[in-house]
Amino acid sequence: MRHVEPAGTEETVEPIREKTIQDNDLICRAFEFAYKLHEGQNRASGEPYIMHPVAVAGLLRDLGGGSALIAAGFLHDIIEDTTVTPEELEEQFGSEVRRLVEGVTKLSKFNFSSKTERQAENFRRMFLAMAQDIRVIVVKLADRLHNMRTLEHLSDEKRRRIALETREIFAPLANRLGIGRIKWELEDLAFKYLEPEAYREIQDFVAEKRVDREKHLANVAQSLKQRLESVGIPYTDISGRPKHLYGIYEKMQRQQKGYSEIYDVAAVRIIVDSNEACYRALAVVHDMFRPIPGRFKDYIGLPKPNRYQSLHTVVIDKTGKPLEVQIRTVEMHHVAEYGIAAHWIYKESGSSNVQLSEADEKFTWIRQLLDWQNDLKDAQEYLESIKDDLFDGDVYVFTPQSDVISLARRATPVDFAYRIHTEVGNHCAGALVNGRIVPLDTQLQNGDIVEILTQKNARPSLDWLNFAVTTGARNRIRQWYKRYHREENIIRGREMLERELGKNGFEALLKSAPMQAVAERCNYHAVEDLLAGLGYGEITLSHALNRLREVIKNQQPTTPATAEAEAAQLVSQVKALAAAPASKSPIIGVEGLPYHIAGCCTPVPGEAIIGVVTRGNRRDISIHRQGCPNLDQIPGDRLIPVSWNQSDSDRRRPQTYPVDIQIEVIDRVGVLKDILSKLTDNSINVRNAQVRTFPNQTALIDLGIDIRDYEQLERTFSQVRKLTDVLNLRRLSQVDE
Repeated sequence: MRHVEPAGTEETVEPIREKTIQDNDLICRAFEFAYKLHEGQNRASGEPYIMHPVAVAGLLRDLGGGSALIAAGFLHDIIEDTTVTPEELEEQFGSEVRRLVEGVTKLSKFNFSSKTERQAENFRRMFLAMAQDIRVIVVKLADRLHNMRTLEHLSDEKRRRIALETREIFAPLANRLGIGRIKWELEDLAFKYLEPEAYREIQDFVAEKRVDREKHLANVAQSLKQRLESVGIPYTDISGRPKHLYGIYEKMQRQQKGYSEIYDVAAVRIIVDSNEACYRALAVVHDMFRPIPGRFKDYIGLPKPNRYQSLHTVVIDKTGKPLEVQIRTVEMHHVAEYGIAAHWIYKESGSSNVQLSEADEKFTWIRQLLDWQNDLKDAQEYLESIKDDLFDGDVYVFTPQSDVISLARRATPVDFAYRIHTEVGNHCAGALVNGRIVPLDTQLQNGDIVEILTQKNARPSLDWLNFAVTTGARNRIRQWYKRYHREENIIRGREMLERELGKNGFEALLKSAPMQAVAERCNYHAVEDLLAGLGYGEITLSHALNRLREVIKNQQPTTPATAEAEAAQLVSQVKALAAAPASKSPIIGVEGLPYHIAGCCTPVPGEAIIGVVTRGNRRDISIHRQGCPNLDQIPGDRLIPVSWNQSDSDRRRPQTYPVDIQIEVIDRVGVLKDILSKLTDNSINVRNAQVRTFPNQTALIDLGIDIRDYEQLERTFSQVRKLTDVLNLRRLSQVDE
């Protein structure tokens, strides 16, 4: 039977056929060009150099790159290693290939382990290249991955330098772009060269337990398949996924456990065909196994900033041990593996309407870093801002337009405002969280919808430095005060210093050589710069005074008549300062008055507090946390402003405060020991402990601990929560006296 072409088919197919021929022609010409120019060159391993660009082009092909990207993979070293000019490259292969190759060539010259100023400049140029064409960094990542695969042929020093740069710069970049398969391999290869003994040890552990683990995961997968089929949920694949070696090592270090105590070294991954099927499959998993509270994460409804989507849950399997289950669609799985490159795959295959331009818009953090680099001239500040943005935050919140913003733990609306844009932060006048007006020091929670209220005449407050946690926000607050209020800052700094030293001889002190020496010791060119730094909070008053005491103590007078008298005067002023009475009360605002810490909320230093005048015979001040529910019924005339005394003298005599906590755990031998070990590591005293166990249920551990401040409490809570067997952790309240 003769095949008949449908009408119009030839007209439809021909353009596609021509484009395919053109694409193949570009790739073939790029390979031949690279082969000819690299002929005679060898790598450190002794193999022909052309093997490297061929491998890079292969990685880019596996990522779904188009013809221009694959051609750039073949040609990425041409400008650097041969006499070919960018103009000649454009003449042969077009402007797109030239732009990619030039971008990668510039990146290859950057040294991210050099001095701070040069390192910051290299970061600026790298992000500029990424903003112009995101594919430049993808080529660079493929180049770095193949170099890491063949790193054994270099000297020990070069191996460690390249591996360290890979772990600190390029693996986080791959993660930020969502290219999981490159990120994991880069981390494992860097781990191999930076901690070779630990790498081999974990590799042996994984190999030793592989048979039992694979058998167990196969049984779980089979049970899940039967259950999903019985309820009519179609799936594409159900299989075990081992954690990569560096991930296991990180978890062992973070939880201070041995390999045998790490249960979830592998996970079961379920791949289905729709978002709805993901949630239906989750219901099946939670019906078959007991879910662990607090261990479920919905990255479908709340994607990560790198566009990763999946459902993660940790359950107790039939053996009584935790098991991680990941549920996602086929498209989500491709995005998890290929990240930004997945958009090219779907664009070419026609299975999604995601366009490259839209994909670029998902990575606004790159453009944001470019916007901020104009504000942050100081290299150290810029590097700290990069560190904030390169590594994922812990809190995910929404803009009113439903864009997801990643922030650091304990971030506030001020941090959010500066993450949106510097000018939004500088003109922030208030904030709405979930539609309600909140104080600017409110700590944001996952899923909050945050809207910043701005006013044209609003300006940053130095008080924001007390609760802003992100480096970017803190730097921009200081930058604003540096730029716009230098004279005010100088006056404020003078007043702060004069208040401590007294007016007698103060003007002479400011013009003296010792004061200039203090400024230089504090990294300022002039005394006025030091005063401005004091005024906007860049340097503390105690730090400046300590430097002044050191300078005067070490100063040797040259002319007994005048210099000795001047030095004596300065010494007397500083001695007077050292002996000056300072508030010895841990709480400012209650000096000379009886007070007690409220048992209903047990505030600790670092938390915002407020005083309440008690009634009855006691008649003292009760110190509450701001936001304590018991304050709702207190009339305003009984509230008094108070704050914690954070003076140096107070820190030298640390006082502790009682806090009661309750921990829900999986009942096993040694779990209390692990928790107490974390508390000991943080120098925390345990006043009392009570363990309650129940048949076939979780155990409850009630602890009374003594805490210095909120930072110590949060740090300890974070470490305890990361223990595998800890299901829940909360502070307990008492009935206020």
